[in-house]
Amino acid sequence: MRLDHLSFAAGPDGLASTAQRIGGLLGTEFRDGGVHPRFGTRNMILPLAGGTYLEVVEVLDHPASDKAPFGQAVRARSQLGGGWLGWVVAVDDIAAAEQRLGREAAAGNRHRPDGVLLHWKQIGINGLIADPQLPYLIQWDVEPELHPSHGADPAYSLACLEIAGDSQRVSEWLGETVEAPLEDVKVEWVAPNGTPGIVAVQVQTPNGLVRL
Repeated sequence: MRLDHLSFAAGPDGLASTAQRIGGLLGTEFRDGGVHPRFGTRNMILPLAGGTYLEVVEVLDHPASDKAPFGQAVRARSQLGGGWLGWVVAVDDIAAAEQRLGREAAAGNRHRPDGVLLHWKQIGINGLIADPQLPYLIQWDVEPELHPSHGADPAYSLACLEIAGDSQRVSEWLGETVEAPLEDVKVEWVAPNGTPGIVAVQVQTPNGLVRL
């Protein structure tokens, strides 16, 4: 169990402009990730050191986005102006989470612009919608060199995650201590002043620390 990536819902200016704005703050560029046909979304990504990455995601005008919980979550956050959607924890075997939560994981896939097809399973989006401090879980079905974090510039890394919420609540949802997926990441837990969830993300860059 480890931190896999962080999702940011595009604002009213759309996917490309949102990614360009965030990339400009960091002094780098996001790459086109491709379309998630099962979820009715598409993304752009920024690989980070340590096997993590940032994702900017946008909902599409597609029937799947009305049915898939992930599409619903992205649309709802974007309609609020965009912003941090949630954090994602990678697991080696998602079956334990399926048993604990009493439902099957959803299969996901996307074609990268170079034609490579990525596969994974994910679970917990409904929990995220109900309580945005909760991560959702993902199990990748790809070789390590195809993980979206591959090829990261080592000068860019996640320095700190600021979450409005209760670490004990998250630990109970995960089924083990929250320190397990976040052992290599500094986390600041703050009392919710409104909706719980990611407040900000601090990224180490060649030009210093940037808070998003």
